[in-house]
Amino acid sequence: MRSQNPTRELGKKAYESLTVSQENTVLSLSGGQALMAEASSAVSDQNYDLAVKKLQEARQVFNQLSNFYQELAASFSGIDNKIADSQRKNAVETAQKRDEATYQLALVHRVQNKPELAVPLLVQIIRSQNPTRDLGKKAYQQLFELGFVDSPYPRRSSDR
Repeated sequence: MRSQNPTRELGKKAYESLTVSQENTVLSLSGGQALMAEASSAVSDQNYDLAVKKLQEARQVFNQLSNFYQELAASFSGIDNKIADSQRKNAVETAQKRDEATYQLALVHRVQNKPELAVPLLVQIIRSQNPTRDLGKKAYQQLFELGFVDSPYPRRSSDR
């Protein structure tokens, strides 16, 4: 679709094929959520290697979806703002899911006593989420507990 503007016939057909239900495919929101559920079950069973695999797959699915939605939003920007806004919203939603999968993966690495794998993931979350958002705060708290950072956040007003 990128090479065929969405206003051209081939671009229109490509967009229409994207709107077909993707319920049974891995490359969908429900596919990523199914991987997250499988990872959660694996954690409950203390099968951490399987949990890592499923969480990595979920991160990849959500990241690809977010990137595709961003590309669609850019393609429709100025042509059909309703579609562009909808795709931008989808990109944000799937990026949030990616960050949630990343956080869960970092926690599994902590349980496995592999902080060297958890730290980069936690930093990615903070960069994506911002330290003022809930998931960013949780990621920073994990870094603090690991001893990677030495100042708690948010700090008490007496510490500022």
